[in-house]
Formats: sequence, C-alpha cells, structure tokens
Amino acid sequence: MKGFKKLFEKIIGNQETKIYLENTIKNKKIANSYMFIGNKGIGKKLFAREYAKNIMCQENGKCNDQCNSCIKFNANSNPDYYELVPENQKIKIDNIRLLQEKIAEKPIISNKKIYVIDNADLMTEESQNCLLKTLEEPPEYSVIILVVSNESKILPTIKSRCIKINFSRLTPEELKKYLEVENKLKQYSNEDLNNIIELLDGSLEKVDTIEEKKKNYDELNIIVENLEKGNKLELFNNSEILYNQKENIIDILSYMNIILFKRKMINAVEIVEKTKKKILANNNYEMCIDYLIINITNP
Repeated sequence: MKGFKKLFEKIIGNQETKIYLENTIKNKKIANSYMFIGNKGIGKKLFAREYAKNIMCQENGKCNDQCNSCIKFNANSNPDYYELVPENQKIKIDNIRLLQEKIAEKPIISNKKIYVIDNADLMTEESQNCLLKTLEEPPEYSVIILVVSNESKILPTIKSRCIKINFSRLTPEELKKYLEVENKLKQYSNEDLNNIIELLDGSLEKVDTIEEKKKNYDELNIIVENLEKGNKLELFNNSEILYNQKENIIDILSYMNIILFKRKMINAVEIVEKTKKKILANNNYEMCIDYLIINITNP
C-alpha cells in the first residue's frame, strides 16, 4: 500500500476502518454516500475530513499534502469541500437545500466534490426527506458523508442509501497514547490518570473539560479516603463539592464510583448509582445529595 501509510496517521483508533477507507481510494471504489456511525468523541469527523482530503487529492492520496487540492484543503479553502454543521442543535431543510445547490456545481480542482454533514442525526425529518432526493440520484462526482452519533434518529430510507461504517470506542491504550502525544492531563498522577481514562469511556469528548477539573477530582479522592477511614466529620466537611457541582454531577459521581469500586466499597457504589438515578429522574437536587451523604456514611 505504498503512498497510503500516512492517510490516517494522526488519528488514533479504528485500524480496520483505516484500512477499508484507504483501500476504497487505492482501488477507486468510492461510493456516493457514507454514514460514519459511533459515539461522540471517537474521531468520526476527523476521519471524514481526512477521507475527503485524500479522495480529492490530485495524486490519489499519494502527494503528501503537496498537490493544489490538499494545500487548499489544509488552508480551509478548497472549493470542492463543503461541511454542514447544525445551527442551534438542528439541521433544517433550508440548510439541506443550500447543500443541494452546491452539489449541482461541478468540481473545480478535483474529480470529486465532498459534502460532510456533521451531527447528521440532528436533521429534522423534513430535512432528511429533502436530502433523500439527492441520495437517490447523486451526481457522479459527489460524495456525501453523514457523521452520526444516534443512528436511531436517521430515517430507514436514508440509511438504506448509505454505506454504513461503524466506529469503535477507543481502547484505554489508545486514549493513553493520545493524552501522551497531546501532552494532556499531565498534572494527574498515574493512578488518577487511569481513573480518568476509565471515566472517558472510550471517547475524547470530555478531555478538555476534565483537564480543567483536577481540583474537583482531588476533592473526591479526599471524600473517598475519609469514607474509607470512617472519618464522617471530615467527609461532611469536604462534601460541599457535591452540592456545588450540579451541572457536572453525573460525571462527578461516575468518577467517584470508579474510585469506590477499585477500593471494593460496593455498598457505597450502589448508593452512588441510586443517587445518579434520582438526579436523572429530576428529583430535588439538594435532597438527592443529602440522601447520598447520609446513606454513604451509614451503609
């Protein structure tokens, strides 16, 4: 596969998908429509952009970013690439109609024109029905990539006209490699870093916010240590974080449970899980935290 080694080099994970996409370019077997499916934060959009760049490459993915198409793509000025993103958490029919106008225009630099619809599961039903017309009779030169996190929101008629590519969650090893390469979360100890990687659950979506919350996670470690030692007074004195983190409480409690589980404090884990369910059921927030503190200290 000479010339294709660097195609997805900077993107971690999903090795089998890399090989498949590389081969479609190498063998000139590129479809008119794809659906990239998987959890948020695992690199689907990065894959879509890299795939688009190399489909449009004037040397069939072998130019090492030196051809006019790749240079313009890297400068965000390639006229043969169009990316549609949601506005206010929706993709409306007007957005799709604008995309269809652009699809009618032939390529300027490359042999192909690529259209990426990010968060395509936010298309309204009206938008999807409008897009269906294009998917049924696409121009030969067009490639449409739908980037989807929630496949259930996509109409069956849309799905049936796309080649579906499922993306896997990133492994702990892949997450750790990414964090090392990007020099992220370096302020965490090895033990805490492993807890954070478990909290990320195969996704990079929350990395940037987690990087800013070391103080919160340190306080959670103190709470669990006091619980383990039976220091109820100290636990109460340090519980303010639980009352003040309403917006982030599910992540906070999930991290807390990772620590509790590793210390084999199973009763406490169950209480935390019950608290999460109460919060997600929109029970009074302060009462939910009261329930947690009272019961976790008297299991």
